[in-house]
Formats: sequence, structure tokens, C-alpha cells
Amino acid sequence: MNKAWIYVALTCLFELIWVYGFNEAQTWWQWGLVIGVIFLDYHILPKACMTIPTGTVYAVFAGIGTIGTVLMDVYLFGASFSLGKALFILIIVIGVIGLNLSDKKEDIDALKGAA
Repeated sequence: MNKAWIYVALTCLFELIWVYGFNEAQTWWQWGLVIGVIFLDYHILPKACMTIPTGTVYAVFAGIGTIGTVLMDVYLFGASFSLGKALFILIIVIGVIGLNLSDKKEDIDALKGAA
């Protein structure tokens, strides 16, 4: 696994942590932790963009954040889950996979052009 993808995974994890913190934080020190995680998250995000296209990084970041937030709402906070939500989550997943595959195709085409 490429180091940049580890940064993507970490930034997605931290995003879910601070989103959860928005729902749970009540004291000043809990809010301080949430703000600290946000700063850490946005410190790691640009590192992923150094070798992976920014559009792909952001699509994965936003997609996982969106899907994770919906799932947290359903499983942790009692929100409802519907076929519509499942459909749109599937569309997000397809889009993220499509962006990743198109970036790899562009990398292969660039290598062929250089040869």
C-alpha cells in the first residue's frame, strides 16, 4: 500500500472522529479535542495529495465521510435508513471507484506516451 493511501485512510478516520465529536462534545475540553482532531485531519489531507491526484483524494475523503456519517447516524444516533439512502451511498461508492480507476488509466496512458 502506498504511503499516500495511508494518509487518505487516516484523514478519513479523523473526519469520522470529529464528526462524531460534533454530536457528543459538551465540555470545553471535549470541544478542544474535536478542534485538535480537525487540525490534525487537515494537516494530513494535503500529504495525501502530494502523490495522489487531489480530486481522487477529496472524492475518497468526502465519500467515506458521507457514508460514515450516514452509518453513524443510523447505528449510533438512531436515524432511519431507507432504500433511497442505500442507493445514493452506492452511487458515491461507484463514483469513488470510478475516479480511482480513471486516475490509474491516465497513469498507464502517460507511461505509454513516455515510452
